[in-house]
Parts: sequence; structure tokens; C-alpha cells
Amino acid sequence: MKRRNSLLSKYLTIIITAIMLFPLSSILFSLLFVSIADLFTIGDNIYKDGTNLEKMWHHEAKALQRASDEQIISKLSHLKKTYSKADIFWVDSAGNTKFKSSENIKIPNKWSPSYVVQFMKSSYGSDPFTVVAFVGEKKDKGFIVFQVPRSEMKNRGQKLRDEYDYLFFIIVMIILMMFIFLSWIFFYRIRKRLLRLQKTINVFTKNQIPSPISIEKQDEIGQLEYAFNQMMVQLTESKKREKEEEELRRQLIANLSHDLRTPLTTIRGHAYRLRKEALSPKGLESLELIDRKMNYLDQLIDNLVSYTLLTSGKYPFHPKSTDIIRLLRSSFASWYPVFENMNFEMEWELPEQSVYWYVDPQWMERILDNIFQNISRHAKEGKYVALRVTNENVIVIEDHGPGIRAASQQKGVGIGLSIVALMMKEMNLHWSMDTSETGTTILISETPIPLSLRANEKKKTIRAF
Repeated sequence: MKRRNSLLSKYLTIIITAIMLFPLSSILFSLLFVSIADLFTIGDNIYKDGTNLEKMWHHEAKALQRASDEQIISKLSHLKKTYSKADIFWVDSAGNTKFKSSENIKIPNKWSPSYVVQFMKSSYGSDPFTVVAFVGEKKDKGFIVFQVPRSEMKNRGQKLRDEYDYLFFIIVMIILMMFIFLSWIFFYRIRKRLLRLQKTINVFTKNQIPSPISIEKQDEIGQLEYAFNQMMVQLTESKKREKEEEELRRQLIANLSHDLRTPLTTIRGHAYRLRKEALSPKGLESLELIDRKMNYLDQLIDNLVSYTLLTSGKYPFHPKSTDIIRLLRSSFASWYPVFENMNFEMEWELPEQSVYWYVDPQWMERILDNIFQNISRHAKEGKYVALRVTNENVIVIEDHGPGIRAASQQKGVGIGLSIVALMMKEMNLHWSMDTSETGTTILISETPIPLSLRANEKKKTIRAF
């Protein structure tokens, strides 16, 4: 069943059929014309046998031994009526043309010995078929000639075969064209089915799960369609499970954030009350540590809530034309005291003229805050931060920390950078991050970032370090 439904078997059947039809058509064509020839041969063609014509002509010539010139002419005229397709003429012993059955026969009235020899040589085995016989046994009355076109020696069936021999070529061409047409139909249907499958796959690439494909034939493409349908069923189930798990995760984060904020507020209140009490230096140090950890936890909860809202599409998004230089200057100014207290070396290089990007200002501020916060928390060993805008209007943020892959007691789960990535994607911004033990460089742009710029910024980071 599988072999019979195989596309290879079907096409091999077409090829074998075409190959078999060529010799079969030749045989049938020959049989057809042989049958026609046999049909037309009955009672047909007194010219067909050259041997009989030669015997007949020599017999007639011998019978004219005692005949007078008038009797010879009369006999030849009678033979012309019997053999109307033939040309008959008589040349006497003196070389004079005494009789010719038609004025169209191109022979001389007076034959020279050399012309007789030339005529005999040219007539042998040529067309028309020629029989020369001397008159009488003594050969003293010259010779008579019988000529008939060789085409007349064929029977009607043979003539018909010669006349319509081109039909065999036509039949061969018809078979060839049928083979080409059937091959075209065969591959056209395959292409049509493959295009249908491709169209369905294109729907899948647009983040949609296509409907199952109807399987029309149990061949190789049918097996591919069946496998595709099975994959779609599994993918649909996977998407459903993923959606359920995502919804459960979001609900869990939302509930966890809400449940954590209440005790965190209580702890913060008691810590504030403790600050008014008389504490030892170690107590004040512990209180300061508690306060930092509460701020970190509060920020972590805020990031969790923001990430949940972003992934669910519920985070407020209001893009507009924004002066990005002014926004960068304002953001860096707000973080300036933080980096100054941590003894950071700070560099910034911002152009005087405005550069406008179509972004959400609050989202952009959140992106910058997350990046600067990571620098203050994880790159404080390098004590360096730089902010600049290149001539290509690419934002460059650089530090000399140990890199995001380095181990750190304050290292989180990366939610801050995940929020940055989601916001960048939603605002159609392009960004890249190059990080190593010598530092981290982040590039942000409205257009794709050239590879040469990435390489140059990487070299600057290494030299500065």
C-alpha cells in the first residue's frame, strides 16, 4: 500500500508507460500499414515484380522476329495500352528511333554507338526501371526499351505507407507531449500541495497556531501533512499549558507582592521608631543594614509587579516625541549624588542640540534607573560610570565593574534587565550589552547598531580600564 501510494512509484509508472508506448506505437503503426498494404495488394499493380516485367519484355521481343515494322509498332502500341504507366520505344539496327509511346520521351532520333553504350550504362539499376531487349533471335531489327518509374512498381499499400510515413513521427511527438503534460500535472499538484503547506507554516510564523491540514492522499506529502498536524496538536496543548502556567505565575507574583508589602510596611515603621531610641553603635549598624535590605526588597517587589504588568500588556504605555538628551541629563543628575557618595569617577558627554526619539518618557526613565541601579549595586568596585551620546545618536552607558557574570552577594535574578529588555522591545529600540571582567558597555539606539560601533566601544572600555 505504501509503495503504491508513493510519489516515486507514481512517477515511475508515468515514465515506464511513456517508454513502453514508443515501441508499441511503432509496432502498431507498422501492423496498420501492413494490413492496409495487404488490402490494396489484391489484384493490384502489374508493375510490382521487376523479374516478371523483364521476362515479359524479352518474350515479346523474341515473338517479333518475323514481324514487319508496322506489326512491331502495332504491338508496341498495344503494350502501351496495357502498361499505360510505362514508356516504350524502338530503335532499329541503323540507330533510328522508329517508335516512341510519347513525345515527352527525351531520346534522339538518331542513336550513335557511344550514346547507345552511355544509355545502357546509365539505365542499369537506375530510376526509371529499364528493360532492353533485342528484337528477334538474330538481333537484326534493333532493340526495344521498356521503362517504368520505380514508384509505380510499389503497390497501393506501400505508396500509402510512404505517403503517410510522417504520421509515425506525429504519433511519437504526441506520446512525448503527453508525457511532458502528465509530468507537468504531476509536479504542479505536488507544488500546489507544498505551497498550501507553506502557507499554513507562514501563519504559524506569525505567532498563530494554524488549523490542521486536510490530508487528501497517503503519500510522502500526506505523511508530512500528518506529522505537521500532530505537531500542531502538541503545540496547541503546549501553548495552552504555557498560558495556564503564565497566568498562574502572574497571579502568584501579584499575590506575593501584595502579601509582602504589608509586613514590609510594618517592619519599616518599627525600624523608624527604633531610630528614635538610644542604640549602641552595633545596633545602629544593624538598623542601617535592615533599612538597606528593606529598600532592596521594596525595589524587588516593584520590579516583580512591573514585570508582571509588562508581560501581560497592562503596564501604562504612552509614547511621544521626547527630547532624549534632556531626559538623559535629568536622569544622570538624579543619580549624581549617589555615585558621588560612592566615590565614583563620573564622565558624561552629551550634545547641546536636542535629539528626539519616539518613546515613553517614563519607560525610558525606568530603563535608565534600572541600568544605573545595577551599576551602583554591582559595579562599585570599578568606581567608574560614563554616559555619552555618539555622533550616530547612540546612547553609551559604561562601567568598570566585574561584569554581570561575576559572582556577587547582591546579585539578583536579573528581573531589572528583563524589564529593560521588554521595554526596549515594546518601544522598538535596539540595544546591545558587552560585558566582561573589565567592565560592561550598554548601547541604545533607535536604529540598528553598527557592528563597527560595538567594536570601537569595546576597545575604549579595555583601554580605559
